[in-house]
Amino acid sequence: MVKVVVVGSYVVDLMSRTPHMPKPGETVLGGPFQMGPGGKGGNQGVSASRQGSHVTMISKVGKDSFGEDALRNFEKEGIVSTYVTTHETEATGAALIAVDRKSENMIVVALGACGKLTKYDVMDAREAFEEADIVLVQLETSLEAIKTTIMLASECGKPIILNPAPYQELDQESLSKVSYITPNETEAGFLTGITVNDERSAHEAALLLARQGIQNVIITLGKKGCYVYENEKGRIIDGFSVEAVDTTGAGDAFNGGLATFIAEGYSLDDAVYRANAVAALSVTKMGTAPAMPMKEEVDAFLEKVKQVNS
Repeated sequence: MVKVVVVGSYVVDLMSRTPHMPKPGETVLGGPFQMGPGGKGGNQGVSASRQGSHVTMISKVGKDSFGEDALRNFEKEGIVSTYVTTHETEATGAALIAVDRKSENMIVVALGACGKLTKYDVMDAREAFEEADIVLVQLETSLEAIKTTIMLASECGKPIILNPAPYQELDQESLSKVSYITPNETEAGFLTGITVNDERSAHEAALLLARQGIQNVIITLGKKGCYVYENEKGRIIDGFSVEAVDTTGAGDAFNGGLATFIAEGYSLDDAVYRANAVAALSVTKMGTAPAMPMKEEVDAFLEKVKQVNS
């Protein structure tokens, strides 16, 4: 079993269906309401764990019922929470999520305690870094913790995946230490100044990121798949067509799966292909962390795809 360290956010998801996204000043009658575990860090940790990884989570929660729920959920998912600390005054983070009839979403995140994750919280977990096969981090916590994560992974000689979401500006020194970066089209635009809307623009953005020292660039393109740039060559890895119910958390499903498959020794193309399947299956269910598919579901799905295409 490969070992994945995930540094990032945990928030409780407060989600409701809506017939349409409200305009400024408009109140919309929606429902049903659903509450559950979330946050990019937490979601990605669950995704990696359900794909067979031994996951250690580094995060911070509040001294409240949501924080207690977080620790119970990590235990249920088989995630090591030794380095999930409790903030004395900040509440556990929360995400307010609206999902419309087209399964598109709008999200407001109040980071709360996980936004107070410090460099010392990360450094205290050095032993986990030393034992890890790969490290996964997002930008949904403090920049101090993110920079320390990248530095510590580099010191320990561990590959690191940076999911640059939600976008925050990161210094060039940190970016140059990243092994894999996984922006979506919008985030790739923020990182490079290039509007990414097709394969050509994705290649231009990936090339610019590679020139900043990032070894492997994977630009996620939704249901179209991913543009992968590796060893000075780029290509599209196709996605999968499924009936989407809720697209929230698809990127997290992808990143958790990707970390597992890279650590397991798959080629980058095969790792991305399998991670695309994890993301596709996640959107067929409601919610974020609870919607992450199990390894057996992904294997069965890919076997079915193989049979159809043979």
